[in-house]
Amino acid sequence: QVQLVESGGGLVQTGGSLRLSCAASTLSSYSMGWFRQAPGKEREFVASIRWTGGTTYYADSVKGRFTLSRDNAKNTAYLQMNSLKPEDTAVYFCAAGSTTSRSNDYPYWGQGTQVTVSS
Repeated sequence: QVQLVESGGGLVQTGGSLRLSCAASTLSSYSMGWFRQAPGKEREFVASIRWTGGTTYYADSVKGRFTLSRDNAKNTAYLQMNSLKPEDTAVYFCAAGSTTSRSNDYPYWGQGTQVTVSS
């Protein structure tokens, strides 16, 4: 069982930056990902990172602006979000257990953290 806790969300202006953190009870051997869900919309894939090798994958909508990294010693993953846009506004969730873009492939989820980008 993996417990995940996100932090770092908040309110930021367009063009600003935020860094989200996902602290895990253990990330040992788990690949992990970030998803987001805006009001009235389905949860969508943002990024993921492999446990072995650290290969990262990004949704086209965030490629070049978001960077996912992990510190295995701290059991923490970080999502650095730059050049934020109003359309990035959503609740952001971290998840563990896969690298795919399908939320159903991830067995472990955090509670989410709100990111709001004002125009």
